[in-house]
Amino acid sequence: MGVGLQIAYLGFAGSSAIEREAGVELVRLAGVAMDIIDCRLTIKASLDGAGRAVFDAQLVLLTRASEQITVRRNTDADASVAMRHAFDDAVRLLRERWAFRPY
Repeated sequence: MGVGLQIAYLGFAGSSAIEREAGVELVRLAGVAMDIIDCRLTIKASLDGAGRAVFDAQLVLLTRASEQITVRRNTDADASVAMRHAFDDAVRLLRERWAFRPY
């Protein structure tokens, strides 16, 4: 059974390119996601102080034990970059989580 993925776009329509990239990132995440069953990605568009668009990406992971793991939010002027950084943080967090688990 693989890891599920839900994507929510807030403030913009999203794109198939972002969804494709998220799918690639999910495969990478699944390689270290020993107990993760669901991944929820939220990407929110807003304006910074200068009126430029910025994107916040955040992941919430759900474990088999119904534990919710919130990965810190990442912000960038490019939605894809913010998303990739969020997945980078999730992979790092999961590797640390499993490194300190008793067997």
